Amino acid sequence: MSLNTFERYPLLFGPSPVHPLDRLSGHLGGARIWAKREDCNSGLAFGGNKTRKLEYLLPDALAQGADTLVTIGGVQSNHTRQVAAVAARTGLKAVLVQESWVDWPDAVNDKVGNILLSRIMGADVRLVQAGFGIGFKDSWQQALEEVRAAGGTPYAIPAGASDHPLGGLGFAGWAEEVQVQERELGVFFDTIVVCSVTGSTQAGMIAGFAGQDRPRRVLGIDASAKLAETRAQVEKIARNTAELIGLGRDLRDDEITVLEGWAGDLYGVPVPSTLEAITLTGRLEGMIIDPVYEGKSMAALIDLVRDGEIPRDSNVLYAHLGGQPALNAYSGVFR
Repeated sequence: MSLNTFERYPLLFGPSPVHPLDRLSGHLGGARIWAKREDCNSGLAFGGNKTRKLEYLLPDALAQGADTLVTIGGVQSNHTRQVAAVAARTGLKAVLVQESWVDWPDAVNDKVGNILLSRIMGADVRLVQAGFGIGFKDSWQQALEEVRAAGGTPYAIPAGASDHPLGGLGFAGWAEEVQVQERELGVFFDTIVVCSVTGSTQAGMIAGFAGQDRPRRVLGIDASAKLAETRAQVEKIARNTAELIGLGRDLRDDEITVLEGWAGDLYGVPVPSTLEAITLTGRLEGMIIDPVYEGKSMAALIDLVRDGEIPRDSNVLYAHLGGQPALNAYSGVFR
């Protein structure tokens, strides 16, 4: 089997754009940095990396006769907002379980940003008091049961569209997209930097790049503050995806790299390096990144380039996964 075997429901504009970050590269004085922009990948509610994954889940949902997409995330989940947008686009209903994953004291946290957009798009938003965790949660199972009890046909989408048989396909496709864009640009990206929490974004990349003829590093930057759980999930999804797309060999352990040191102590809570990365990127490039994911992966990229862990002659591709609407819930730290 190959990726083309799987049905895909087109939700993206096409390949997401790639562009150089020349001023940031010059400021850091090391490797040349480029960005690939999943925040600009579609016309659906500010896009984002989950929209790419949902292209593969949606045909499965429709084939099962589902009328309601049921998913879960934190109060400011980018994923739940993208599920709401995809449901609106395809005429389905959406039930979003929004758990209190982030201990963040902003008074408007559950009223602005991602959750506001989900409400505008007509999703059934359900606030639940429950801590952060990437596993299957009781509140999500309960929501699925309630849809069934009301006569609906739910389709279960786990957090981040990750721990799902098809969860890694979107970013296996991203890896193929990168290879085509490299030929067009005349550049080879030897290092990819991507944020990892629920795992399938990085996992899909690993599986997709593993079938290509040139070796490259996919550096996952943990933002969950639960490194062992995140790495285990990335490994599981990467191996499953590699098998699904017919890689024809086992992934090596050295192909699965998740680095710690930039998450802080808690998921969703920015630390000084997060805020420095957000302001530096904004002021040098006019590129807006968020405090939950991209701020942490960019902080890592900055340190790895400055310290020479990423060599000076590298071309680095920074995966911008979206998420800027969440900034509205963090306004206090930018006063």
